[in-house]
Amino acid sequence: MTAPAELFDLSGKVALVTGGSRGIGRAIVRTLADAGADVVISSRNLESCQLLADEIERETGRSALAYAAHAGRWEELPGLIDAAYERFGHLDVLVNNAGLSPRYDSLTSITEELWDKVYAVCVKGPFRLSALAAERMAADRGGSIVNISTTGAVEPYPWGVPYHSAKAALNNMTVALGKACGPHVRVNAIMPGAIETDITRQWDMDAFTSRAQKTLALQRIGQPEEIAAAALYLASEASSYTTGAVMSIDGGARLMDQP
Repeated sequence: MTAPAELFDLSGKVALVTGGSRGIGRAIVRTLADAGADVVISSRNLESCQLLADEIERETGRSALAYAAHAGRWEELPGLIDAAYERFGHLDVLVNNAGLSPRYDSLTSITEELWDKVYAVCVKGPFRLSALAAERMAADRGGSIVNISTTGAVEPYPWGVPYHSAKAALNNMTVALGKACGPHVRVNAIMPGAIETDITRQWDMDAFTSRAQKTLALQRIGQPEEIAAAALYLASEASSYTTGAVMSIDGGARLMDQP
């Protein structure tokens, strides 16, 4: 019987995280590296990726590659996968974390360009990266793909129509890819609820805390590390019999809808 600690051990593994330089992505990068993985950190900003890569190598002893790529630009994504293989020789984990949720004034103010940008980052990019990675993973040693969605995909808010509908598509795609990529590559998704990141610093936290006490079973905002812990489970052998799953981590928001 495999010991629990061994199930979560990523020693000898390589993980690629998009949107990996800040917020939830940053926490995932750090958690996977702490578990033993070498990491590829990707976002549009090479400098921020490199700063984190330097930190990872200094503090964990793992190897880290910074790579600038736009997650929504189809033509840039083969180079990202190639860079991972050129540096490390294999890829075991892909985390599609990059997202885009722009604000808008009204439904009629949503332009075709905005709609297409959101879908490119949240759906088109994850599909292309997953297809590229899964093909090579399956021919090598297998692997795990983790998509970061949102609870808004199943409980959408009126201010997030493009983003939440795109993430609903991502959930559906996760299930389909779970079927298409088996048996050697697993594909799962995480739906975070409210998580404390640089974005939430713009919120009225007193108002949020008051509302959370009524709408969340755990009565608080979540932390990026709590999403990263779920990503570690899905990336590791601990979840070896899990694919096509969409996991909600929201502090018990849906529990509070019950009578």
